[in-house]
Formats: sequence, C-alpha cells, structure tokens
Amino acid sequence: MKNLPALVLAAGRGERMRPLTDAMPKPLLKVRGKPLLQWHLEALARAGCPKTMINTAWLGGQIQAAFGTAWGAPDSAAMPLEYSDEQADFGGALETAGGIVRALPRLLKTFSQGESQDSGNSGDGGEGAFWLVAGDVYLPQFAFEAAQAQAFLASEDWAHVWLVPNPAHNPQGDFGFQNGPQGRGVGPGVGRVVMDEGAPRYTYSTLGLYRRAFFEAPHCDIPWGNPQGVRAALAPLLRRAIEGGRVGATLYEGPWTDVGTPERLAELNQGP
Repeated sequence: MKNLPALVLAAGRGERMRPLTDAMPKPLLKVRGKPLLQWHLEALARAGCPKTMINTAWLGGQIQAAFGTAWGAPDSAAMPLEYSDEQADFGGALETAGGIVRALPRLLKTFSQGESQDSGNSGDGGEGAFWLVAGDVYLPQFAFEAAQAQAFLASEDWAHVWLVPNPAHNPQGDFGFQNGPQGRGVGPGVGRVVMDEGAPRYTYSTLGLYRRAFFEAPHCDIPWGNPQGVRAALAPLLRRAIEGGRVGATLYEGPWTDVGTPERLAELNQGP
C-alpha cells in the first residue's frame, strides 16, 4: 500500500520561543534528545512516504545543514528530502497557505519515462494529495499510516485533519466535530469538522491530509506556485472548506504538544 509525500512547515520565526530561537530555528530545538523536526522525519520515513519537503525561512540554512538531502530512522530506509527556501526567494516566510502553495509544484512533481512533469498528482495515485504537519509540534506516536492516506483518497474530501483535546493555552478550541451518521463517521472518533457552535470543539493539531484542489482556484486565489510570494494564512481556506462540507476529521488522543513557549519545551524535557 503506497503512502503519500509530506510537507513539513518549518518557516516560522518562533517569536514566543525567544531567546531560544534567536540563534536557532524552532524545529531544531531538542525534545527528549532529538530536534523536534527529527521526530516527524523518522516517522514519515518509517511510514514509507516517498519524499518530504520542508519549507524554511528564519535560519533555514541550519535545517538544511542538519538533515541534508535524505533522512531515515533506525528501522527504515532513508527518505529523500527537499526544501522550499522562502527566505532566499522572498526575504521571509510566506505564512502557512502562502508557503504551501509555493512548495506544491515541486512536492507533487512526478516522473514519467525519465521526464519530470507537473501532472497534478504525487506519483502514488494520490491526485495531488499529501500529508501536512507543522515542524514545531511534538507527536511522538503518530504513524502517518498509508492506510489512513488511502482512506482519504477514497473519500470526496479536500482535507482530513486530526483534532486534539483543547490544551490549556487554547481552551475554546478551533473547530466543531461531528461523529456518527450525520457526520459520515466510519468509527469512534472519525467524522466531520463543522462550524456548528453547539458541536464539541477541539484544537487543530496542525496535522492533516490535503488534496491539491484545496490550494487551487476557485477555492484558493493564490496563483499556483505562488510566484509573487503572496503571504496568506491557512485558516480562511480551511473554514471555507468546512462550510462546504469538504473536511473530515479524526480525534487524536495520543501525546501532542504545540511547543510554542520555552515553558512548554522545558515541561516536555522534564517529563518521563
């Protein structure tokens, strides 16, 4: 069963982590002996993802120097790595949606009979689908399973996101969740993201599966490849897709931390 490529977001300045991020990008800060980003890369390699792209900006050269052009895990083959350097191209980060659209032509490039082409799919039957996750969240037990990717491809959704219980720093959550027949759920904890104010609310983990169509017209008005370096957030696009009933969700109760402050980093490193 084939898996999908992945995009890891690592371009942010990490203002709330200062002074730790004054001389080091946040994804290289160590959690339990490993850089934050390494936890993701090992899991993606272990899951058989064909390649991963990392978008960078602030001190991005350090990330490229740390991981090079391939990375694996002790029990997996090396996975090819590529980089989308927003600092070099535009002088700074393009925000989440802007950075994603910038990276997608290269992430989704396929090879046919030795010739490269942007055919709109990932080369894995994915119709341009891919994993997306932020490089500054700690998800040590998430497996990026190919079966999850294939279930997404079998749906009509444009996105499938993982929601987590609301942490202390986000008590109201981000989105409503609906399970069961009305939510077209396929089991406990699987359903739909909804805008219904009466639905239980959860926090977006930053982890998801997305299709190329989510980032193309008419849903997204950033030109393909973002040649002008438009800066744009992901949240408005996500809300629009939710309103259109195109976003599925899974509730995730495994270990998850948004490593957004020095205090949270210290708590993780003091834990068992």
